[in-house]
Amino acid sequence: MGIEDFGGGQTAQADVLVVTTNDVPGYQVRQVIGEVFGLTVRSRHLGSQIGAGLKSMIGGELKGLTKTLVETRNQAMERLVEQARARGANAVLMMRFDVSEAADVGTEVCAYGTAAVISKA
Repeated sequence: MGIEDFGGGQTAQADVLVVTTNDVPGYQVRQVIGEVFGLTVRSRHLGSQIGAGLKSMIGGELKGLTKTLVETRNQAMERLVEQARARGANAVLMMRFDVSEAADVGTEVCAYGTAAVISKA
């Protein structure tokens, strides 16, 4: 597995900037549109569950589950960006992730933040 299997984030060409800060240096917030979120729920497949069970006996990273969580977070962020774009935003400020168990069948990941229109100051 390469490094791309364990990371995420935006490309330099993204049309909606997503940041975890309240503001963006060099930019001014022109309009606050409001909260946006992207949500996904993923179940764990049997192979990764068995592997995780075995790995938990000897210790170490659960790479299959790590990869699944990265894919899930990236999908939630893509949905967040789609919602922001659809509402006319070119930025999402204060982006956060919330992760929880969903009825003992999978993992729920929600990416959320504040959609805004920003421009160079």
